This record gives sequence, C-alpha cells and structure tokens, in this order.
Amino acid sequence: MKKIVLIILFALGSFVQTTNAQSLYFPPLSATATWDTLSPASLGWCADKIDTLYNYLQQEHTKGFIVLKDGKIVLEKYFGTFVQDSLWYWASAGKTITSFLIGQAQEQGLLSINDSSSKYLGAGWTSCTPQQEGNITIKNQLTMTTGLDDGVPDNHCTIDTCLDYLAPVNTRWAYHNATYTLLEQVLQSATSLPINTFTQTQLLNPTGMNGFWYTVGFDNVFFSTVRSMARFGLLIQNHGIWNGDTLLHDVAYKNQMINTSQNLNKSYGYLWWLNGKASFMVPTSQVVFPGSYAPDAPADMYAGIGKNGQLVSIAPSKGIVMIRMGDNPTSPGSEVPFLLCTNIWKRLNEAMCGPSSIQNQEQTWQRVSIYPNPASTTLHIDITTADTFEINVNDISGKNMIKTMNQDNLDISALSKGLYLLQIRQGTQSKVFKFVKQ
Repeated sequence: MKKIVLIILFALGSFVQTTNAQSLYFPPLSATATWDTLSPASLGWCADKIDTLYNYLQQEHTKGFIVLKDGKIVLEKYFGTFVQDSLWYWASAGKTITSFLIGQAQEQGLLSINDSSSKYLGAGWTSCTPQQEGNITIKNQLTMTTGLDDGVPDNHCTIDTCLDYLAPVNTRWAYHNATYTLLEQVLQSATSLPINTFTQTQLLNPTGMNGFWYTVGFDNVFFSTVRSMARFGLLIQNHGIWNGDTLLHDVAYKNQMINTSQNLNKSYGYLWWLNGKASFMVPTSQVVFPGSYAPDAPADMYAGIGKNGQLVSIAPSKGIVMIRMGDNPTSPGSEVPFLLCTNIWKRLNEAMCGPSSIQNQEQTWQRVSIYPNPASTTLHIDITTADTFEINVNDISGKNMIKTMNQDNLDISALSKGLYLLQIRQGTQSKVFKFVKQ
C-alpha cells in the first residue's frame, strides 16, 4: 500500500511539473522565428516608469536589455550600435552555464561532483600536498570552498604555482576564478569532448541558443546574444525543461544549484547568486554582511552576475527573467556588481507598478531610506523612530570606515570614491544599504 501511495505521489508530482511547464511560453528554436510578446499595458504596468528604467540603463552603459514574463518578451531595448544579433560576453554570469553542464555530465554518469578534482585534472594541478589536493572535489569548485588562496597576485591564474593551500576544504568561502575556470578541464576530461562541442549538443541545440566559449587570458568566457541569454534564463526558470524536453532530470542537483550550497556564504549556490538570504559575502572579502545583496529584488530571485554588469536574473514568484548586457556601469562595484543588479530591479519594480522587493516586504523597515545616492559629502538617513539606532559604514572589503549613533545627516566627505555598505542596527534588527561616494 505504501509503495502504491508513493507511486501516485510521484505521478502527481510529474503531472504538476508538466502542467507548470506548459504554462510557460517557449520561443521557436530558430533564431529567425518570431518570439511572442506581451504589451506592458496588458499586464497593467506603468508606461511612464518604463522610460525611467530605459534612461537609467542607458546612463549605466547598457547595450542590451530584455524582460520576459512567463517566457514572452515584455521589454526589449538595445542601445547605441548594439542590435538583437550582436554578440557580447557573459563574464562570470557564464558560471551558471558551467553549473548546468556539470549537472548534465553527472546525470549521464560521466562524473560525480563528490569526485576528487584530481581524477580529472591529474595529480599536481595545485602546489598543495597530495593529501590537500586530493581533498578538493568538484563540489568544492562549484561552491567556492576549495580552501585555495584567492589572495594570490592573479586569482584568475590556473597554473599550479598560482594555486596555493590556505585552509581545509569547506572551511572558507572565497570567490576564486581560477578554481572555477578549471571546471572546463574537468568537463572536457569527463566527457572526452571539447567544451564547445559538449555545450552545443547538450544546451545550445535543444534551446535554440547561440554562443561559444572563447579563452581570454586564463579565463574561458562565453559569448552570445541577449536573446540567447534570455533563453537560458527561461530554461532555468522552468527547472531545466525546454518546452517539454527535459535537459536535466536530476531534481536534487537542480534544487542544490539554486539554493544555499554551504554554510559560509548563504547567498551562493552552485555558481549562482541567491537573493533573500540572511547574509551574503562579496569577492575578495571574508566579511559576512547581514541581509540580501539585492534588497530591491524579490526575495526568491537568483542570478548569474558578471563583471561590468552582465546579468541573468530570475524571479520565479513573478514569472520574470531579466537580462542585462553592457559596459562597465558608472556606479563603482566589485567583480560582482550587486549595486547595479538591485538598482535595475528597483526601477523594474516601479515599471511593474507593484511591490515585489524585499524592502517592500519587510514592514519594519519600510520607513528607512538613504539619499542622495550617489553622494559626495553628506548622506541623509530618513528613519522614523524614537529608538536609538547604530550606524556602521564598511568599504567593500569589509573594513569599518564610520561607526556612530543616531545620525540622520552622515558626513562622508572623508571617504574615498567607491562603493560602501551602510548598516543601520536597531535592537536585534538590522538593514544594509549600498551607496556610492562620488
């Protein structure tokens, strides 16, 4: 009887997944075919706020931008000479493709993420002892927990002499590009195929995406059109199923990919950035910041985020996939520009005419705001409270620059230009804002 119940539950789960899959629209595989659209007016969006969003995107040196609602294009805008067929790099947003390909290779029995990386990279791929090196697994590479030193002069360098032991595996989270890049060699060794061939057959052909991997220095960078990035976002939104064609069946892996993968950085999955978590970490720093990295985005949003603001951002609760490609934004940021991500979502929320951000969902902090942003000499803090509150300003490396109490006009004139995090703490609650000193 118990076995029958389990079979029924499994069947119902499969039915629900299939039903949900069919509620999304999937564009034809041909790149020249028409991609269905929805007008913003049909969704009740605020037309006047869309121009504000576009103006901001142009100001931030955007080249291409798309918003999908349940798979259909609602907003699509190109700037300057950039057009629909133009190719651009994904930078670290391309890490999300690698995460998906690793899942496919594991499902096909070509590797296990619990395997030692040395099985595919060979002995001596680091400068560690054999035991230290042997303890590093593919999962450690996926989760940035290898324990290798990211503070070397070039943490993109994949040569063994650049890969030094610093801490035991799983004890330290560090955004280390070299250990990620070596996943390409893991895939090629496991599949016996060039990375572009495996990507083409397993991902591009079934989804109608275009694109290719190209080596730039030590990095292996993916290039494609904006619409191809949107196709990938739609695939991930639909749990690895493209119009009924399941490209990745492994439910456990898919769930782990876009959920907290370790206890060090709660906002990191398998090479995906996760919003709405209790804390987050940033590249080059060991500081754990409270709150979400994109407070103006929905709590369930997860994203691939790359240098100079390459974004593939998915908010399942809203049925939204948002894509941004472009040059370095005017607002300073690290290799992972969180500020640009949250600022785009802030304006997209306004264009959608509805509260969907974490900040709008947290009633306690609805009345807190900071302005202007960017600011040059004084940052105004608008908070309605009779209670004492503490203010801390940290630079992006986590170094405390200002610590004070109950200031609604904060003097920031002594700070250098750049991105900072301002934390307001009241009792057991706290809120983190990002601002730019210009």
